Amino acid sequence: MQTASQLVSAGPTSWRRYLELTKPRICALITFTALVGTLLASPGWPPLRAVLFGTLGIGLAAACAAAINHVLDRRIDEQMTRTRARPLPTGQLTERHALLFAGVLGVLAMTILSFLVNPLTAMLTFVSLIGYAIIYTVWLKRATPQNIVIGGAAGAAPPVLGWAAVTNTVNPHALLLFLIIFAWTPPHFWALAIARKHEYARAGIPMLPVTHGVEHTRLQILLYSVLLALVTLLPFITGMSGLIYLACVLVLDARFLYYAVRLKFRPRPQLPMQLFRYSISYLMWLFAALLIDHYLPTTQLLFRV
Repeated sequence: MQTASQLVSAGPTSWRRYLELTKPRICALITFTALVGTLLASPGWPPLRAVLFGTLGIGLAAACAAAINHVLDRRIDEQMTRTRARPLPTGQLTERHALLFAGVLGVLAMTILSFLVNPLTAMLTFVSLIGYAIIYTVWLKRATPQNIVIGGAAGAAPPVLGWAAVTNTVNPHALLLFLIIFAWTPPHFWALAIARKHEYARAGIPMLPVTHGVEHTRLQILLYSVLLALVTLLPFITGMSGLIYLACVLVLDARFLYYAVRLKFRPRPQLPMQLFRYSISYLMWLFAALLIDHYLPTTQLLFRV
């Protein structure tokens, strides 16, 4: 097994392989939503210590979960065009190296959160890590076509974790952010599942298009997209956000629904991936709108008027 010194001496090429284990784009989105949670948790600027160490610990935990996912999904990744070039299927890294890397990330994350943030954030982060890396990857992903719906709870947790890092509580507004990501997850992943239906079937993964057909999945995507649009109005309705957020989310939801409606009633081969890619930008801009709305003084004045 590689030691820490061997990892350092392996050079930049090897480090890029380890970086790939963290699924950097997904990890960045998770960390961003957690950061937004920390910033929204306080009327003004939250304590710098909570923001820095909370975001760092949650980001490291997300990277740890991604690396474990690479190990557990290695045989599936070998059978799918989208993932067969990953470090483990190609033999660029071994499972032992990946597990050591994940272990280091996990220990660092839990240490930072436990001693530099608060025990509640550490506990919730650990539960989320286990939920994604073990329960979802090992069991749900292979057991039921509702894997994305049930497993989405782990992926929706980061804003709650970020909020807890500042307040040491689980706030109802944080749960609204959780609900948004929870409703976003099925249409996001099912769009990809339609585009990669044959690969999932070959790998033996019971994704919804494989078990219930593409037409049924298109309907579910539309229904969940409508639910998502309704859920994203809740921050404004509850007074958590103001008119800037409302204006942004209406535009974002309109485009999301446009893709979902076209996918259901006027399907084209390229539409599933278009929806999948847009859904990533959608979530990023939605959380950015929440942040801008929170800190722009004009928002509060407009809302009062």
